[in-house]
Amino acid sequence: MTKDIELEWEYVPDGVMGGVSRGQISKEAVLGHQATRLTGEVSLDNNGGFLQMAFDFAPGGGPVDASGWSGIEMDVCGNAESYDFRLRTTDLSKPWQSYRAAFTAPQAWTSLRFAFDTLERHRTDAPFDPKAVRRLGLVAVGRVFTVDIAVRNVRFF
Repeated sequence: MTKDIELEWEYVPDGVMGGVSRGQISKEAVLGHQATRLTGEVSLDNNGGFLQMAFDFAPGGGPVDASGWSGIEMDVCGNAESYDFRLRTTDLSKPWQSYRAAFTAPQAWTSLRFAFDTLERHRTDAPFDPKAVRRLGLVAVGRVFTVDIAVRNVRFF
């Protein structure tokens, strides 16, 4: 059983920290399906190194109670590069803190599952609280490469 998540993706470049990576998000047809697509080039120049597409689960960044679910599933298609799946909760106060998992974007539409109990804590000691889920991000990070990843049908499972 799953529950679709209503979302509005936003584009977050490393320019917020002085970086010079360039990209964009768009809504378009990708291999026959409407999706949100992040494209661009990650640069490590000027202390940069990421491009991100993200959304808040609730308006204003408030928490959503996902304790009745095991994780998040999404349909993903991309360029066979490695990306990060990152979740933030209202327990995290710093932008570099998250619960995350690395994955490779498949070149054909594929449903990927990210179970809450398998996410790794990053720069926090706070345990993951599914009652306080706030934000999800897909991040192209840490190396120079071409970004091309599309997402559709995000849901709790």
